[in-house]
Amino acid sequence: MPTTLTAPAAALSTAPAVRGGDLISAVAAESNAELASGLDEDFAQMCAAQGRFLVRLGEYERRQAFRDDGATCLESWTAERFGVSAASARTYAHVGEKAWDIPVLVGSLCAGDISFDKVRAVADVATPETERDLCEQAKGLSVRELGDIARSAAELARARSGSPSPSGSAHDRRYLRCNDTFRTISAQLGAESYAEAKACIDAQLEQIPSDAETPLDQRRCDAFMTLIHSSGAEATTKGRPFLVVAHVPLAALVEDSGAGETSHLAGEHSALAGELEQAGLIDAETVRRIACDATVVVALDDDVGHTMYEGRARRFPSDAQRREVLRRDRQCRFPGCANATFTNVHHIVAWKPGGRTDLDNLALLCLFHHGMVHRKGWTMSGDANGELTFVGPSGRVMTSRPSALWTRVTGPSG
Repeated sequence: MPTTLTAPAAALSTAPAVRGGDLISAVAAESNAELASGLDEDFAQMCAAQGRFLVRLGEYERRQAFRDDGATCLESWTAERFGVSAASARTYAHVGEKAWDIPVLVGSLCAGDISFDKVRAVADVATPETERDLCEQAKGLSVRELGDIARSAAELARARSGSPSPSGSAHDRRYLRCNDTFRTISAQLGAESYAEAKACIDAQLEQIPSDAETPLDQRRCDAFMTLIHSSGAEATTKGRPFLVVAHVPLAALVEDSGAGETSHLAGEHSALAGELEQAGLIDAETVRRIACDATVVVALDDDVGHTMYEGRARRFPSDAQRREVLRRDRQCRFPGCANATFTNVHHIVAWKPGGRTDLDNLALLCLFHHGMVHRKGWTMSGDANGELTFVGPSGRVMTSRPSALWTRVTGPSG
């Protein structure tokens, strides 16, 4: 049943461009009934817009039009084009690809009868024969209940067809993921591997005395790191078999740098003393703790922390320069591309015609986009330490900037 708008709510919904301050003032003057009515109308309009968005997104996928802007898939294009998270882009792209096959569900979404989350919950199992029934159920069930129905329907369909579970065996589902942003490690193991790993950590845990205050999870973390350290110590007498790089001021490693300076480095005036490569900002205490038990790599930085300028002296970036490019860019510099694994260091102005092997002329590109920028019709220009500009055959201009964390650490002090 359509919602009848009161005068203030109607004015807000039809205003061509409402400034933030005016909108807040107008909403603050509404009664509770007007607020509820306005929210109903806003939600209905949002659902209608989402329905249209999904249909258009599905057609964009069918035409592979995202490739005109250099994207490798609809998901990455959506994230870059509309500034949404990778998770949101993945969801929109996935449901958009199915939108044309579920017109009843999409129609109910556009009418505001069901939410986008409900469409998403059943999109994978809806068929021309079942979607009308699923749509009716969606109107009265919660998103969680619809998810249970969808999982049951999927299992039933596999059982009838005799198809194996898409997730495969426990061994096939194994993974270990590292999240550099939040410094977390998550893993999915088979039963035997999980039992082995847990027993190994718990055995080490028993060797760590309990102070009756440290939580078990933290003690288990200490046991895990003890195993990591011991494996390196046993493997070689020349130091750890792996390299950890920390970018820090030299003074942070010198204890006798003067009382005032030492006090500053200790964190009394500044909490940050550098950056642990690919793992975030660190304080002076962490710097000194690492230095007590580490192989120290010294790189020559300029006055704003940019590592090593080689000019025309060499064509290929040095190891220190490659580490700095990785530190600065984190992932492929092509707008919207999140590939951080299969990447190359690319000269923006080619070395042979006169490009320099300096940090501002080097950018991280994934294998796909590295090849793409060499093809006819694409241009890449700018300062990699600042802003890069990409222009493709469609003429659309896209820009890319370094990691905000790198800019924060290496930028000139104000």
